[in-house]
Amino acid sequence: METSAVRVTILLVFFLVLPIGAIVLQIFLSRMESRIPGLILPGLNLVVSVLTVLLMVANTGSLMEIIATILSTLLLFNIPTLLLLLIYYVCRRKYRKQSQMDRMRIQDL
Repeated sequence: METSAVRVTILLVFFLVLPIGAIVLQIFLSRMESRIPGLILPGLNLVVSVLTVLLMVANTGSLMEIIATILSTLLLFNIPTLLLLLIYYVCRRKYRKQSQMDRMRIQDL
């Protein structure tokens, strides 16, 4: 009984706390003044997805299996990348508006 409770707790941490922590970290990094920190997590996720594709392709046989594996793995593993990029662009909207306002003020002078 006790080991199943430990397993449930570990799974809860893995499937709930880690993604929520990654989202909070992405929001924090995206709101920084520099653009580069907000692209770190999507970039890491993209690298992991490409490495996963390479590992999966090494274990398959025929050409059709390889193509299906590549497409399905890229699609599945890049969903978090797209979500992180969406968070990045939503958070960066504030800085785009601010820079447009600064340009307008400079032109008014």
